[in-house]
Amino acid sequence: MLIFSYDGTFEGLLTCIFMIYSRKRIPDEIQTAGKQPENLFAEVIKIASDSEKANRVWKGIQQKMSGKNKQLLYYAFLSEEKGIEIKILRFARRLFNEEINIETDLGDSDVLDVIQFARKVKKEAMRMMQFVRFQQTKDGLYFCGIEPIYDVLPLVVGHFKKRFADQQWLLYDLKRNYGAFFNKKTVEEVVLSSTEINRKTGQVSENVLNEGDAFYQTLWKSYFENISIKERKNLRLQRQHMPRRFWKYLTEKQ
Repeated sequence: MLIFSYDGTFEGLLTCIFMIYSRKRIPDEIQTAGKQPENLFAEVIKIASDSEKANRVWKGIQQKMSGKNKQLLYYAFLSEEKGIEIKILRFARRLFNEEINIETDLGDSDVLDVIQFARKVKKEAMRMMQFVRFQQTKDGLYFCGIEPIYDVLPLVVGHFKKRFADQQWLLYDLKRNYGAFFNKKTVEEVVLSSTEINRKTGQVSENVLNEGDAFYQTLWKSYFENISIKERKNLRLQRQHMPRRFWKYLTEKQ
């Protein structure tokens, strides 16, 4: 059994695909570095990420895919589903080896899974753009903690960069412990160690919360309570429009 071990990045996975053609050896599995192989007798080859090699593979994929699906494999990768790497590999091999359009071959389980995972990721990204709530800290930073099912932070950064171009903000993935910080010019990846953030709800501690923000949160809660009609309360309908897992991020639900 042959296993390729990589750094867990999409660039690393594309490098693995390049090395498969370069070495002419096809792995049975592709795993992130540090993961213990289930088969103790498996041969493990470590693949180091290489930007040039990854770009060559990505360019080839872009040329073979139709316009609407050019980002398909990247979206599927962000699903973090178990075994998604080997599915992407098999998808890419068919893409390079066959002249026909495989994007509609839903009889192939790998093609079907890649498409379905990509759709779920895009749907989750849309929800993040709709439901996140920023809190302003005393130093003027707008902070939002999120906990998406899939690793969609890279997909939503562009949206918030355009929408809040004149503000400093930090969108933080609590589940994966990394975030995107925008300083009004560029976006940087950051990792927080602060205890002023509730890791379960993403709420900022009152010690660092801007007084004005706290005041408006109180006003909004009061407004929400006063316009609510208890007799017409429909939790089932609420959950249809906004899944319950997002409620902990909403001021009116605190």
